[in-house]
Amino acid sequence: MLTRPLLLLMAVTTGLTVGGNYVNQPLLDTIATDLGVSDGRAAALVTVAQVSYGLGLLLVVPLGDLLERRRLLVTLALLAAAGHAVCALAPSYAVLVVGTAVAGVFSVAAQVLVPFAAELAEPGREGRAVGTVMSGLLIGALLARSVSGALAEVGGWHAPYALVATGLLVIAVLLRRRLPRSVPTAPGGYLATLASGARLVAELPRLRTRALLGGLGFAGVSVLFATTTFLLAGPRFGLSELQIGLVGLAGVAGASMASLAGRMADAGKGQWATGIGAVGLVATWGLLGLSSSVWLTSLLLFVLGFGLADMFLQAVHVSNQNVVYPLRPDARARLNSVYMTTYFAGGALGSAVGSAAWGAGGWPLVSGVGAGFGVLVVLVWFLDLRLERSGRALSAAGAGTR
Repeated sequence: MLTRPLLLLMAVTTGLTVGGNYVNQPLLDTIATDLGVSDGRAAALVTVAQVSYGLGLLLVVPLGDLLERRRLLVTLALLAAAGHAVCALAPSYAVLVVGTAVAGVFSVAAQVLVPFAAELAEPGREGRAVGTVMSGLLIGALLARSVSGALAEVGGWHAPYALVATGLLVIAVLLRRRLPRSVPTAPGGYLATLASGARLVAELPRLRTRALLGGLGFAGVSVLFATTTFLLAGPRFGLSELQIGLVGLAGVAGASMASLAGRMADAGKGQWATGIGAVGLVATWGLLGLSSSVWLTSLLLFVLGFGLADMFLQAVHVSNQNVVYPLRPDARARLNSVYMTTYFAGGALGSAVGSAAWGAGGWPLVSGVGAGFGVLVVLVWFLDLRLERSGRALSAAGAGTR
């Protein structure tokens, strides 16, 4: 039974585990100075966190179907805490890299919790459960940057890592006491479980379309994330690092959309949520392009577009999850592994393409590329609609022959 306190614990857990991967971003300059490394090597810590998280999605999340989940989640929280503790005590850059990698791999506890929340929810309330847990994840990721920077001002760059490590230890104890036990659903061993994920991709067309929707949607928004600092710090806006960080808080609007999209899915309107998000991602790039154009320079319009981009992405993302998990209820963790790996691969693609577009043509080309990803999302949504309608027609025909 998924009680409100348990759902809140799951939301806080996802926020802390994922948010821990973002605490290094405001600290890079200080880390570079203190450890005597170049800015480029310090910035590589962000890449280490992202790559290790991606490996965790691919290699660790499927364990949610193979192992008892409460024990798995407690173990992952403890291992992530160990990684952050290594970072907090790191005397050198090499040790900091190791700690960052360990924390990143095991922070995917969040992606074991999301489908677990859907499984524990009452029938008809799965979407709300997913939306609430995802809201916690989003808020944690956003707050991590600002809280980390403020804490480092008082206690140095080690302090944020120590706080996250301590928080994860507390979370591990609470998960051990509050989470119900689960029954593993994946037959065979670890390698068989990984191989079955590939079979799921081949067998489930809507897993493919929904994973592609998520990857393309995140790619388009990652184009924005990769170029925002260049635009806002440039001569058109001239914002400081602190001001740019405050602009990023506009993304907290995505947390409210995650909850709303979950409720729409429970009401049978998940395709509406996806469609609104897909079309909105295209339209938002119109606002963002106009905000720094030959006709206008408007920070207000940019902030509005930034917030809407994250809102529309969450409408697509949460509705995707509510389609994917019921495809094979006995394989939720493996389905989430496939979906989230595709999602983050799309984000990496978008970041690379966005940076290249900025260098080649500045903000006008960036806006065009971002809108182009949005158009691809709309096209894949139409394909998913056709698959859904075909599936309903086949079900109706099957029912008619019985």
